[in-house]
Amino acid sequence: MISTENPPAGDSFRTLDLRGTGLSPGALRQAMPRAAPSEHSSEAVVSGIIDDVRSRGFAALTDLAARFDGVEQSHPRVPRTVIEDALRALDPEVRAALEESIARARVFAAAQKPADVDVVISEGARLTHKWVPVDRVGLYVPGGLAVYPSSVVMNVVPAQEAGVGSLALASPPQKEFGGWPHPVILAAAAMLGIEEVYAVGGAQAVASFAYGIAASNAGPGIEPVNVITGPGNIFVATAKRLVSSVVGIDSEAGTTEIAVLADDTADPALVAADLVSQAEHDPEAASVLITASPSLAEEVRRELSARTAATRHSARVRTALAGPQSGTILVDDLAHGIDVCNAYAAEHLEIQTADAEEVAGRIRSAGAVFVGENTPVSLGDYCAGSNHVLPTGGTAAFASGLNVTTFLRAVQVVTYSRDALRAVRGHIGALSSAENLPAHGEAVEARFRGETPDVVIAFL
Repeated sequence: MISTENPPAGDSFRTLDLRGTGLSPGALRQAMPRAAPSEHSSEAVVSGIIDDVRSRGFAALTDLAARFDGVEQSHPRVPRTVIEDALRALDPEVRAALEESIARARVFAAAQKPADVDVVISEGARLTHKWVPVDRVGLYVPGGLAVYPSSVVMNVVPAQEAGVGSLALASPPQKEFGGWPHPVILAAAAMLGIEEVYAVGGAQAVASFAYGIAASNAGPGIEPVNVITGPGNIFVATAKRLVSSVVGIDSEAGTTEIAVLADDTADPALVAADLVSQAEHDPEAASVLITASPSLAEEVRRELSARTAATRHSARVRTALAGPQSGTILVDDLAHGIDVCNAYAAEHLEIQTADAEEVAGRIRSAGAVFVGENTPVSLGDYCAGSNHVLPTGGTAAFASGLNVTTFLRAVQVVTYSRDALRAVRGHIGALSSAENLPAHGEAVEARFRGETPDVVIAFL
């Protein structure tokens, strides 16, 4: 029987005891800590925003900017001079850090590009599997409770390495910065050569990229894109899902989450520090400890209490740690813990155990795996070279993090000579007859008029 323990008075990190439960994989997935369903359907709200943007274009964006961001907007396109000024004003230390982040991300992204494949099936029969970049992408960088120039890097670099020719970036308008996105975000865009930037946030940004907006008296239009990428809150993630039938998306990269698989060799102070590091993103952020050691769990709980009280965003962290999406999961042993990790499918999974590399090799479902106590998620957020735009909410069981192939599509090229076609002529006829699609076989036979077929085809 699953046991859920409420935290002691004054504490805020609950415990889910799965020891001795022997749950099936499906039941294990159902038992994982997740955020409680919202009282208000994000899908209904987001669907309304998307319809409004599609029908009213820039007028809808203007109204939504006033409603959600408190800014008056005539047109959301950020002037080039504003972008250039942001770069000139950028703190040199921040610029140096972004340059390092860009360089490391570019090395890893460049290595991800798959090679084309060219195969000769038989004499005169050649098949090619080639990778082609999409023409245009829309990149979303969130605002709100924090500033994310690092997300500019994570979105732009793999798209550039994939060879995408047209890149547009959207980020929420900020009242304190004249209604434009945060200047550090604009500076990061300038460093990467991105000139098409829009002060548009949330679901309306996703709708603008997916369906485009026609030019009007307000100014030039926004051309629709082929792929939309980038993290965001529940409304952004929902919008990406709702437009996925008309445009490609990377994943539902929603509110952040971290899971730490730890044994009694782990340092509880480091585990607590990493759980807090992600909890400070958002009150809905998920921080989960998975361990077979009750003593470690108790030590981590004490460290969390002290660290939460001392951190700058204490209220936000406390809310996140107290939510149903966060807590300790007690397991029978390491093998059970690995099963729980695969069932949870965390956006970020840290392995702080003995033989961490061997354990990491047994993980099948995670957006990114961080191996050993010297590889915190914060490293991946900024300077590891890996990408921090990752699937959340258990979708890492089937979705991948942002990478170069997100911006590529595979095209198959088929080239057959007459003799190569003749070699499979009879097989095509037999299969078209079996499928009751005689015109398929007839299309091949039309190329061999006057020749006796290898196989007599009896069309149904």
